[in-house]
Amino acid sequence: MNYLAVDIGAESGRVMHGNLADGLLRLEELHRFANQPVQLPSGRYWDSFRLFHEIVEGLAVAGRERKLRVDGIGIDTWGVDFGLLGPDGGLIDCPRHYRDARNIGVTERIFEVVPREEVFAQTGIQFMQINSLVQLYAMRLENPRTLESAERLLFMPDLLNYWLTGVERAEVTIASTSQFYDPRTRAFCGAMLEKLGIPSRILPELVEPGRLLGHLLPHLAERTGLGPVPIYASAGHDTASAVVAAPGEGDDWCYVSSGTWSLMGVELPGPVIDARALELNYTNEAGVEGRTRLLKNIAGLWVLQECRRCWAEAGERHSYEELAQMAEESGPAKALIDPDDFLLPGDMPERIAQWLRARELPEPRGKGETCRIILESLAERYRQVLEGLESLTGRTIRKIHIVGGGARHALLNRLVAQATGRTVFAGPVEATAAGNVLVQAMGAGAVRDLEEARAVVRQSFEIEKF
Repeated sequence: MNYLAVDIGAESGRVMHGNLADGLLRLEELHRFANQPVQLPSGRYWDSFRLFHEIVEGLAVAGRERKLRVDGIGIDTWGVDFGLLGPDGGLIDCPRHYRDARNIGVTERIFEVVPREEVFAQTGIQFMQINSLVQLYAMRLENPRTLESAERLLFMPDLLNYWLTGVERAEVTIASTSQFYDPRTRAFCGAMLEKLGIPSRILPELVEPGRLLGHLLPHLAERTGLGPVPIYASAGHDTASAVVAAPGEGDDWCYVSSGTWSLMGVELPGPVIDARALELNYTNEAGVEGRTRLLKNIAGLWVLQECRRCWAEAGERHSYEELAQMAEESGPAKALIDPDDFLLPGDMPERIAQWLRARELPEPRGKGETCRIILESLAERYRQVLEGLESLTGRTIRKIHIVGGGARHALLNRLVAQATGRTVFAGPVEATAAGNVLVQAMGAGAVRDLEEARAVVRQSFEIEKF
């Protein structure tokens, strides 16, 4: 069986070929492309048309160059962001970037209408200014006519699936990142949106991961050489796909989907929505097979990525491997930061220095010390979140499965093992693409269930132990 997984993160996207045979999954990258936001006078946007163009280019590599016979295509992306369609099915506003400055201060405005406790009781979602609910209310405050003219809201993977198939649906794992989705009923919180003056009529029909959405539209079937390939609603949220490929067994493990964001959590039969979860600001997102991902969003390697970008703009270009070596050679950090205080783009090295200076803590001397501070701070944040997970679930967590691109970061993995006192298992690096493929295979009946999917992962990928 051959599947194509379109996996788009906050920095880059790729089209991956997944071959599933004899209980083994083999992945191959066919096409990679940058995902670069666009700053306009009106705000910060995703270049969604460019993303779709690159997806089609990747599909053409599979069909026209490689002559693959493909059994399914699935798309996953980062969470929370969305596009709005007009009555003619066209975009009426390009998807905003979750780091758009328009969101600043809007959460507090929401609480003036719907109290914080009520929002959490309905959604079980961590409060962050990037959430879809915040973005929609910011839109209502700034330009309510946009919402009035909207016919349909589609989250990013749903929008891209719509352009492939013409089918308007929202897959539940991506919808659950919005903060207007109830993880207990697996339905939207339309009444809460109406209370905020946001029309619930724009909400699409929900579908579970693995659902067959439709087939590649005729002009795309011709353009790519693939023919009318089935398009599946994979686990549209990239973290949900990555968790499918976390090779854990039993209930004494947690996962970290490590990349631009670090999403750390456990898989549960249902959500945890109580006063303690609200106090700790944890989030309940939908998973595969009706499961819940209780987790915490952490700033992740974003802080390091922004430092690298700033140094590159100053003419000092370094690979991530070089930065890791500098951090290794700098020795233990003399101070730590809170990674979640650095969510907005900017001069990250200077902002870290200012943060430490304001607290009369030692400032880093050079790039190596800056990188070491970031990595040790992340490891410490993982320790705090792990203890919160144990408190909320009553479970003892003995193993941490780090999956995704951050699993390559041996120094960070070692620091996490040291900070938490737990055994760390790193890999697979391509967990999101693997999970995407496996959810498609589950929808097609080629893989029985989640347990079998994880057995395939354990047999197919090398896992490193720390």
